[in-house]
Amino acid sequence: MTAPTIHRLRIAEVIEETADASSVVFDLEPHQKERFSYRPGQFLTLHIPHDGASLARCYSLASAPDIDNALKITVKRVDRGRGSNWLCDHARTGAEIEVLEPSGVFTPKSLDRAFLLIAGGSGITPVMSILKSVLGRGTGHIVLFYANRDEDSVIFRAELLELLARHPDRLSIVHWIESQDGLPTSDRLREQFSPLHFDEAFVCGPGPFMDCTRDALRSLNFPREKLHIERFNSLRSNPFESVLVTAAADPGTVTRASTVVVEKDGQTQTFSWPADQRLLDVLTTNGMKAPSSCSEGVCAACECRLTEGRVEMMNNQVLEDEDLAAGYILACQALPLTDTVRIAYDS
Repeated sequence: MTAPTIHRLRIAEVIEETADASSVVFDLEPHQKERFSYRPGQFLTLHIPHDGASLARCYSLASAPDIDNALKITVKRVDRGRGSNWLCDHARTGAEIEVLEPSGVFTPKSLDRAFLLIAGGSGITPVMSILKSVLGRGTGHIVLFYANRDEDSVIFRAELLELLARHPDRLSIVHWIESQDGLPTSDRLREQFSPLHFDEAFVCGPGPFMDCTRDALRSLNFPREKLHIERFNSLRSNPFESVLVTAAADPGTVTRASTVVVEKDGQTQTFSWPADQRLLDVLTTNGMKAPSSCSEGVCAACECRLTEGRVEMMNNQVLEDEDLAAGYILACQALPLTDTVRIAYDS
């Protein structure tokens, strides 16, 4: 497996968004700007030193490419969350943090469509990046449904009001405040979404909130391929500490190989796929720039669609049964089960 490229970024500013959420803005040196080009909705993986330990945590970018001058992540404190609490307590202007390059597939293919953007709490972070990109660089229309515990928990309140004032014909915002409206349920969310007309939906927030949202949209027969859900789970290993060890092959061992046909960015390539190598490793070894981040099956950055053949996934903590039935797999966890496999990356 190819080791990730690690960069040191300097913190330019720390912004207190709410009582328990802060934004961290990074400066980029001229030589770093190309490596940190990104798409709206992507995330950064940070190396956090915590009480003598080393942690790797993924945080979505709240900034929008070609609109905001700097990279910005927004972090909300989580009870017993070692990474979020360390950042909120210790991130200071001038400090440097090790960071991996942007990754993630929670990003629209076009900025010229009708979007339903659904956020719960700090899930507004990647949604905000998409929202600003659509309004600033595209022609699409947006309904933002934003759920929070109470009024004081609304991150980016002032910025959202400003965007609403500038784009009243293209942006609508619905706030759901739990202290006033109660907990959102699938039935109540269906009532909110049913009158709306939208081409794609993007959802990010706490797990139960996203589950309710997904159930509500499913009950409205909204197509799975147009529903995008951002889920983060804890990484089991640390990409900043990973030591890659390759075992010497037994000269007498013959490894079965399949053929994988890959469709990406309008091009088709064919590779030999040894049965004991994961798909992502095969692609990167052959020089393909395949999307990836955690390499553990917990972030969905390497998601692609299986269009022919069968694979086995060694670990999957992010794709649900409906995703698997639609053919989605994780390249970082897939091993071939048939002689020929075809996959496609949605572009």
